[in-house]
Amino acid sequence: MAKAGVAVLCAITILFSCFMLSLATDYTVGDTAGWASGVNYDTWLTGKTFAVGDTLVFNYGSGAHSVAEVSKSDYEGCSSANALASESDGATTISLNKAGTRYFICGIPGHCSNGMKLAVTVGAAGGTGTGGSTTTPTTTTPTTTTPTSTTPSSSFVVVPSVTMVNTSPATM
Repeated sequence: MAKAGVAVLCAITILFSCFMLSLATDYTVGDTAGWASGVNYDTWLTGKTFAVGDTLVFNYGSGAHSVAEVSKSDYEGCSSANALASESDGATTISLNKAGTRYFICGIPGHCSNGMKLAVTVGAAGGTGTGGSTTTPTTTTPTTTTPTSTTPSSSFVVVPSVTMVNTSPATM
């Protein structure tokens, strides 16, 4: 009987993990405006909650802009010289695969200092993270999620319950 209980628990754990992964959200940075000059990314971040498994989709004109992931100090100084990663193909998708704050800037000279920068705080899977700020990246305010896709929010956790029934004859 113990083996059957373990098998049921394992099956439920696997199903729960698959369910949590299916709640991942794809966020299009800047919504319909995309990754462009003149977009207020502080406003775009308002009301969004990011979790491990979500993705950021940057849409921009190839060669007109770039997406550089940088350190906090390079973010604050608008420098892409030591970028952790950089893309300029016009469609960049970033997987939010670990909790913590991630920093993105446009590497084209002058664009970051004119507001093309984004700090995103990512919470653990099933947990909560919040949108950072393009002006003060360490300040965040917990908010509810308003995803730009039709995928459901991942800001809640469903905990399955298992009832075990002993069908062995009772011994008293």
